[in-house]
Amino acid sequence: MIEVAGSLKRRLAVWLLLTVTGLGALLMIEAWSSTHRAAERAFDSQLEAAALTIAEAVQWQGGEPLVEIPAAALQILATRHQERVFYAVLDADGQPVSTNMPFTIKPEWRAQVADAPWTLTTAFDDTSWRLYGREYDSAGWVSQEPVQVWVGHTRAGRQALGDELFERTLSRFLAMVLLAGILMAMALRVALGPMRRLRRQLRHRDADDMGPLDARVPEEMRELAQTLDHLFARQRHSREALLRFTADASHQLKTPLAGLKSTSELALKSQDPADWQAALLAVHDGADRTSRLASQLLSLARLRHIGEEGKVTPLDIVAVLRECVLDWAGREVARDHDLGLAELPGGPLWVRADGWAIRELLGNLIDNALRYTKAGSEITLGLSRHRDTVSLYVEDDGPGVPFEARERLLQPFERGGRQDTDGSGLGLAIVDSIARQLGGRLSLSERSPHGLIVTLHLPLIDPPSDHDASRPGEPGATRETPP
Repeated sequence: MIEVAGSLKRRLAVWLLLTVTGLGALLMIEAWSSTHRAAERAFDSQLEAAALTIAEAVQWQGGEPLVEIPAAALQILATRHQERVFYAVLDADGQPVSTNMPFTIKPEWRAQVADAPWTLTTAFDDTSWRLYGREYDSAGWVSQEPVQVWVGHTRAGRQALGDELFERTLSRFLAMVLLAGILMAMALRVALGPMRRLRRQLRHRDADDMGPLDARVPEEMRELAQTLDHLFARQRHSREALLRFTADASHQLKTPLAGLKSTSELALKSQDPADWQAALLAVHDGADRTSRLASQLLSLARLRHIGEEGKVTPLDIVAVLRECVLDWAGREVARDHDLGLAELPGGPLWVRADGWAIRELLGNLIDNALRYTKAGSEITLGLSRHRDTVSLYVEDDGPGVPFEARERLLQPFERGGRQDTDGSGLGLAIVDSIARQLGGRLSLSERSPHGLIVTLHLPLIDPPSDHDASRPGEPGATRETPP
């Protein structure tokens, strides 16, 4: 039963969307960080330029520094965001020469600036500030004492510039995501095009068209296309075999039915009771042969369901063989033959098989040997073990089968050119089908000086856990002949 488990296109789209979203989130984090770093660098450069402008305005009178803050220094820091701008000029002792800062420059800050220019972020009055300090030497002036220039402003402008830059980046990213989504949908449609074409070709294919596929597929679909071709080839082979079997079966059933009709018509035209008696005997024999043929046809059809009925279980092939030989030895058809058993192994041999199938297989082998050998012939059944396999063989001292005809005997309705028997030619075909269904192999060989040996090779399995595999078998002579 086919069960639909989502859409391949939707699944691909979801995974692509998750991938793009994850990468996009990382890019947005990086973009936010980059834009705010750029804003920090831009405003820090303004602080540095403002400090330099103020330092150039420092003058000395009477050994004391004087400074008049130029308007240009404050204009450098002025932006449309109306930050609060502050400055401080300190002498060598840290005393303010000119300042409008609402807080005092800490001594550790001044010590840090004495070594190199320094930028820091601090907080005052619940507001974040950015400060820049630099010490300038008064070399060439009357006094040699250095002065420190500090400038700073609130960080609102920095934050606003960073957010503005990020918003521009985000808008461009969203536009690119939208474009990527459209391109992704088109790419999915193009990528899944071969699958749609293959689906349309299969949908419009005739029910009896079992030929190979004629389609161009990408590498990822090559195995699927080859699997479909193999499936069509197996179906074509099965259909041809079924048609041949149906034709042969209809022909085989038609012949005895036609004979029954002819015999009955001749008897109806006769007034002699002896002719009626002979006709009834002929009709009885013909009905018996037809019934056996129909039974074998049903057996051959039933073989397709071996393993599907849940009856394939461990089976002791030794016990089943002994049981079947004893059963056939007591039948009327075997009274003119010497039917017996060779020496069997001393314990059970286990195979995985359907009990019905094994009995049907043995019955057909014995029936074939009885039908195709003359009265008084010797027919022997036996078993031999070879590591992981067991060989079940049936040998007779009949006329045998030519080498070139042995392969044909495994085909339905093939009797090896023999027309002197009433066999249907289905026995070995049934045996071969059972052997293949059970994972075994059937072989035909010549018996010296004359005769035929039919051997079935089956894989052995471990004994069932609830069975004593070491149970001794019944000792037997070299050949057991049932009474």
